[in-house]
Amino acid sequence: MKTIDDLVKELPPEFREEVQDFIKSLLERHLKKNHRKPTFGWAGALRDLKGKYTSVELQHRISEWRIGGE
Repeated sequence: MKTIDDLVKELPPEFREEVQDFIKSLLERHLKKNHRKPTFGWAGALRDLKGKYTSVELQHRISEWRIGGE
């Protein structure tokens, strides 16, 4: 299987420029996607559990849930 570099080398120069432009646009989209500010839309979602569990108990419950425990 040929690498991207090998394939690009087979292209004529004008297509190589298009490939370079496309890669740059992909990188820009990737950077924008991964650098969004958090919205904290979940804030207050566990309000009804206040007083029922401590933060440590919730952490233990989450750990149990993640590893498939009871």
